[in-house]
Amino acid sequence: MGPNRTYLLIAPAMLVIGIFMVLPLFLAVAYSFMTANPYGGVTAPATFDAYLQFLYQRDFDDGLVFSPSYALIILRSIYLAIATTAICLVLGLPVAWYIVCQTPERRRILLFAVTLPFWINTLIRTYCWILILRDEGLANGALRHAGIISDPLPLLYNDGSILLGLVYTFLPFMVLPIYSTLERIDPRLIEAAHDLYASRAAVFRRIVWPLARPGALAGATLVFAPALGSFLAPDLLGGGKKLLIGSLIQMQFTSSRNWPFGAALSTVVTVVVLTVFVIRSRKAQEERR
Repeated sequence: MGPNRTYLLIAPAMLVIGIFMVLPLFLAVAYSFMTANPYGGVTAPATFDAYLQFLYQRDFDDGLVFSPSYALIILRSIYLAIATTAICLVLGLPVAWYIVCQTPERRRILLFAVTLPFWINTLIRTYCWILILRDEGLANGALRHAGIISDPLPLLYNDGSILLGLVYTFLPFMVLPIYSTLERIDPRLIEAAHDLYASRAAVFRRIVWPLARPGALAGATLVFAPALGSFLAPDLLGGGKKLLIGSLIQMQFTSSRNWPFGAALSTVVTVVVLTVFVIRSRKAQEERR
């Protein structure tokens, strides 16, 4: 196959990537250096105000005043994304290993159960957590019925409820890559380790985890990237009290009408996600070597 035919075959894919990924990215970067129009959109001249707004705000004299509020939102978003990734890894690894240890028929049933939430709209699933966690919800009702509490616990509209929603949403993205990696493990390795009197902890540490690490890294990337920019769970389960980057971006393009700052936030999120992908790619290359 000649080079011209190769380029012709990949041209449709490159066209789709260019239109739906590269072009919006360049538009976001260009918008981030423009001036906000009070009625929405952007206007001239070019400025760095959108990036200065991360740490500074303009006072009445048009001077810069230090304001860490947006930086705290970014740090909270990164913290919750990392926590979501860590919890998904702790939960996803044993779940994936349990599925691998089952018969083929039970594997299909369990994988269907893992992917079943994808068949339901995310908005509906998130609203279901509101019904569970609210003061008159199922969780507080069960605790009161059991006599454990007399007053409802504040289970909703806090970082814990947001973290719960993120873990629930993105846990399958961790289970499936780890499962696809563990499925290729030769069971004779486990049998040989037990024949050599290795404990279960030693088998996990020396065989299962090293072989599952590529799937865990892939799952961590798939969980961290969307969790960092998620806005549905923070809006609904956080009640608008705990803003994250995704909620802040959505607000800038709607009610605040500050498109340059929203574009700057989107650019920063994209750079962080691309950095994670680059680190993941380098680690994968090192493991292959």
